Amino acid sequence: MRKDIIIKLENVWKTYLMGEDNYVHALRGVNLEVRKGEFLAIMGPSGSGKSTMVNSVGCLDVPTKGKIYLESHDISKLHESDLAQIRGRMIGFIFQQFNLINTLTALENVMLPMIFQGMIPEERDERARELLEHVGLGDRMHHRPSELSGGQQQRVAIARAIANDPEVILADEPTGNLDSKTGNVVIDYLRKLHKEGKTIIMVTHDSNVAKAAERREYLKDGIIVKSL
Repeated sequence: MRKDIIIKLENVWKTYLMGEDNYVHALRGVNLEVRKGEFLAIMGPSGSGKSTMVNSVGCLDVPTKGKIYLESHDISKLHESDLAQIRGRMIGFIFQQFNLINTLTALENVMLPMIFQGMIPEERDERARELLEHVGLGDRMHHRPSELSGGQQQRVAIARAIANDPEVILADEPTGNLDSKTGNVVIDYLRKLHKEGKTIIMVTHDSNVAKAAERREYLKDGIIVKSL
């Protein structure tokens, strides 16, 4: 694999058994290469396989067939404990539903991934505070998600995603639950991370949001049908 390629999918299939004999192919032989530092948008209608593809790249799911490389690791062959380590170290996730823990403050939510990577309490507290300041939430770090607006929750999620300084940011419909103005703020943060050298892979159905990316791949029925 070339040194500038950070992610590679080779003939990746993902098949689900729905009922006794009903097989659904969410991905059907997908091939894809993502360069280090690239901003890629994955587009397509509902049910096209976009989220399945991102979950596979993010080590949240394993393919039924084919190979997925994250740098030199063939993650399609790794055990869950190894996948968890790679996820925590190399990948940051931003979800449409934010996925913050409601009983924790913004500061505690951002510190959580650093706990799993064994960072000492003083360091993770300092870094979480810096990250929340960075996304403009220095005055809200002790608030819980229910006390924050949707846009503020997504900014907490962005701070959490970059807590361990991952190389890859996976954003699954990051503006899906936001109004257009707030969504633009989130996209601006993704652009900023891209300029800082992060690899961004964003799932979106919104063609205006996708314009932020350098490259766009269109999925339909589990197959890449067009690249721009």
